[in-house]
Amino acid sequence: MKVKEITLRQVKMRLKSKFTTSFGSFQDKEFLLLEAKDDHGQSGWGESVAFHTPWYNEETIKTNWHMLEDYLIPSVLNQEIQHPDNISEMFSYIRKNNMAKSTLEGAVWDLYAKQKGIPLAVALGGEKNEIEVGISIGIQDSVNDLLHIIEDHVNEGYKRMKVKIKPGWDVEVMREVRKHFPTIPLMADANSAYRLKDVDRLKALDEFDLMMIEQPLDSDDIVDHAKLQREISTPVCLDESIHSYDDARKAIELESCKIINIKIGRVGGLTESKKIHDLCQEHNISVWCGGMLESGIGRAHNIALTTLSNFVLPGDTAASRRYWEKDLIEPEVIVDNGIITVPNQPGIGYEPNLETIRQFTTNEKAFK
Repeated sequence: MKVKEITLRQVKMRLKSKFTTSFGSFQDKEFLLLEAKDDHGQSGWGESVAFHTPWYNEETIKTNWHMLEDYLIPSVLNQEIQHPDNISEMFSYIRKNNMAKSTLEGAVWDLYAKQKGIPLAVALGGEKNEIEVGISIGIQDSVNDLLHIIEDHVNEGYKRMKVKIKPGWDVEVMREVRKHFPTIPLMADANSAYRLKDVDRLKALDEFDLMMIEQPLDSDDIVDHAKLQREISTPVCLDESIHSYDDARKAIELESCKIINIKIGRVGGLTESKKIHDLCQEHNISVWCGGMLESGIGRAHNIALTTLSNFVLPGDTAASRRYWEKDLIEPEVIVDNGIITVPNQPGIGYEPNLETIRQFTTNEKAFK
């Protein structure tokens, strides 16, 4: 196939509530959408998960726009593409910039599935008709606020609670959570807020029977995570440390973790995500799909990926209404008792609402 036209849009939407992690707080979410059209006018959609500042990784909305406009879009536009897997090969001369690459690659995958008349989940080799999902809860103003939020989500049927932690908001907080919710599947997400010298504090979390502690140490670290995993019984889950198949391979060889969180944007796209999934399956490393506060378009890609067989832990793909007054897709993503029914329509399975997208668009450029 050939991509004959690409439209890049910068979008700004307001989250229902402020989201706080160890690296900062925000409520207005800015991101990029990419629409790729073939010569029949059919569209595939992708979403950038880069933030407006480089606090999660080195990428930002501005750097993504630059990479897409000046390098990635010209590499793909009007070129013959045999399969979406070819996209990562076409981008191989560009180092890193994985979120920018994933934005365009995701649109090509959606377009490919639509041309084939099959759901994106099927195109990826997925096997599930339903997926289990959990919820990610940011750092709150008080422990009581956190407990009330958890109670609401437990009542809604979400299958796992992820609580953000940082030094000073960790052991005592998790102790209170466990006191009030002794049996819920519970994990902690540190977003690299700790160092190896904090091992005693991290070891103190072992008493709470957590599913995992996600990315406790530096974002570029694999070695110290291996040392930490030997010291604690709680499974370490790597997130920011894994940018590629090779990163995953090294982490597995060093025994740096027992679980890996696969985020499509962080690893550079669906093709690389599949490779990491397959590697982890070979080595009995469980995987799950993390969220980046996506709109429905990015959320739909996460749903499709999670249908692969080794996604055995609930992901972060909560319902649209958890984050947005109005999402960009129809129908919105619905969670029923912690379960999402995988759409069976071609492509991502949800229809982007152009009227709503235009309402939130702050910048737009077409490429032909």
